[in-house]
Amino acid sequence: MNFTVDKEAGKLSPAKWIASPNFDARPAGVEPELVVVHGISLPPNQFGGEGVTQLFTNQLDASEHPYYAEIADLKVSAHLFIRRNGEVVQFMPLHQRAWHAGVSKWRGRERCNDFSIGIELEGADHLPYRAEQYLVLAKVIQALKEVYPIQEVVGHCDIAPGRKTDPGEAFNWNRLHQLLTD
Repeated sequence: MNFTVDKEAGKLSPAKWIASPNFDARPAGVEPELVVVHGISLPPNQFGGEGVTQLFTNQLDASEHPYYAEIADLKVSAHLFIRRNGEVVQFMPLHQRAWHAGVSKWRGRERCNDFSIGIELEGADHLPYRAEQYLVLAKVIQALKEVYPIQEVVGHCDIAPGRKTDPGEAFNWNRLHQLLTD
């Protein structure tokens, strides 16, 4: 499967669209230059449910799981979510600022949300990601690079060290880099 980006609409195709309210405008004249890879599973270490999409759309039911009570009021999102089977969900236009990085800094620049695209992988720091996810992630990044001045791909752990650990030690950066150079 190949992906394309409609730069004017800020949409990745093919991707399932689920609108999130958790975004705003990037600073004037700023385009995405960085891709931030995250890992998430809700409930923690469980896959296949709707917890992530519910969190990103402010519809997480705090009574469904004890952990949800801790995070249900968060206003967070990412541009894209890649499920374990490789399905891609998009939550807002790519030219908008998603609320994925939090307090962050890369190469001396703070507020990474301003200049990055956030991609969440359904996973956990200590559990291997799936081959489909690496393949889709690489193809999505290649499509993004065709329309945006993407310079680097980093983990959430790289832009928020000490605060975030995802995508975690189970994420195989060499595998991703190999797919990006093939």
